Amino acid sequence: MQHRRLGRSSLSTAPLAFGGNVFGWSVDEKRSFELLDRFVDAGFNLVDTADVYSAWAPGNRGGESETIIGKWLRQSGKRDRVLIATKVAKWAEHKGLSPINIQQAVEGSLKRLQTDYIDLYQAHEDDASVPLHETLGAFARLIEQGKVRVIGASNYGADRFAEALEVSARHHLPRYESLQPEYNLMVRGEYEKHLEPLVTKEQVGVINYYALASGFLSGKYRSEADLGKSAARSGAVRKFLDPRGLGVLAALDEVAAAHRATPSQVALAWLMARPSITAPIASATSVEQLDELLGAAKLELSREEIARLDLASA
Repeated sequence: MQHRRLGRSSLSTAPLAFGGNVFGWSVDEKRSFELLDRFVDAGFNLVDTADVYSAWAPGNRGGESETIIGKWLRQSGKRDRVLIATKVAKWAEHKGLSPINIQQAVEGSLKRLQTDYIDLYQAHEDDASVPLHETLGAFARLIEQGKVRVIGASNYGADRFAEALEVSARHHLPRYESLQPEYNLMVRGEYEKHLEPLVTKEQVGVINYYALASGFLSGKYRSEADLGKSAARSGAVRKFLDPRGLGVLAALDEVAAAHRATPSQVALAWLMARPSITAPIASATSVEQLDELLGAAKLELSREEIARLDLASA
């Protein structure tokens, strides 16, 4: 499997990343271990999580996903086969991007992950209350200490991300080598209009989230009645149940039939085929579902098929 370089960094990843938001939420520890083993043994390597995952679940407080990944790393002995990406800024216990918060938060993440270093440490969201040079300086110290290899950002607007890159260059600080925006066949405008030209020009890697539009692009939700299949996803999916959304599903069905594939695989393959995308992030709650998603990496879409999907989702 051909790996892709993450920005200008030394990291390279398989073309699909595993979203660790499900660990400790919709997937228990035992199933999480099975999924991680299957993912890595299939030749994939980038696992994305955050300190806040999964604080929203009843009975959780945050840190559950990192804790499960840490136990798996210790038990499996596969640390050298994976890239661990985690984030700081959104968890109430370590809110924001002040230098002191970043230093405290990374220690907690390292302890839960049971590792000496984090491959990709990301600002989970922008924090306009802290000067960018202070935030980037804090990340620089973590790199100097050997606790972090590469830094990235999530949920930054184009103007602020461009400013962060400029501050890095001006102050000779490490730069964000990756960006994690929302991007999929249903949500295209902001990324393609504002962010994509910037990341392409600056050679920044992109590991986009909601790659399957909260599950809508799997084709499981085609009517109001279908929303009852998942109470957790119904709110996020309902907004896509319109003529455009149904048109996208029809295009996915058409392309999938030609390849004997599934709509999910085609939606991911469309992302992987876009030159600016390094590795879309997708999560799974069963081995069967994971195997389906991993199959997308073997799917090559023709120019005509990509154009068909582009037109349907425009």
